[in-house]
Amino acid sequence: MTPPVTTSAPITPLTPTLQRVAQHLANGLTPQEIATKTGLSAVTVRQYIRDIRESLHCPPRCKPPVIVHRLFTTQRVAPPTTDRPTPEISSKQLLLLRAVAEHSDTRDIAVAAKIAPADLRAALDQLLADTGAQDTTELVVLAHSWQLLPAEQAAHATRSGATQ
Repeated sequence: MTPPVTTSAPITPLTPTLQRVAQHLANGLTPQEIATKTGLSAVTVRQYIRDIRESLHCPPRCKPPVIVHRLFTTQRVAPPTTDRPTPEISSKQLLLLRAVAEHSDTRDIAVAAKIAPADLRAALDQLLADTGAQDTTELVVLAHSWQLLPAEQAAHATRSGATQ
């Protein structure tokens, strides 16, 4: 399992430009979509996302769902709203949802979700289908809009050293 992230350093405030890119990420846009929408180059957007990740103290291999989750839990961006109704998901699916939001490594996600690594893909595909999310980043965005990932719980997990 990846060692926990432990840092007492304060989270760095985002510049206005990074704030705009962060908001696009939080709205579920991919880096390429952000580049198209903002007129920035894809290389510049990727650098800005690295800068955002570093300001949030996410490890280098931290995936977009975890970055987006941290943006919400540290209140760097406001959670979006959606007109989609909150889906009925099982307690096992909620555990998987939290694992996807807090971990980047596939094995760590499986362990946190209490799922055999060989069964993770199928469970994740089912969760995506049940929520109507296109990918795990959109899943985390939607989960925050549905308040399935309350900021208080997630902030506690971040403070206690959730693995990435």
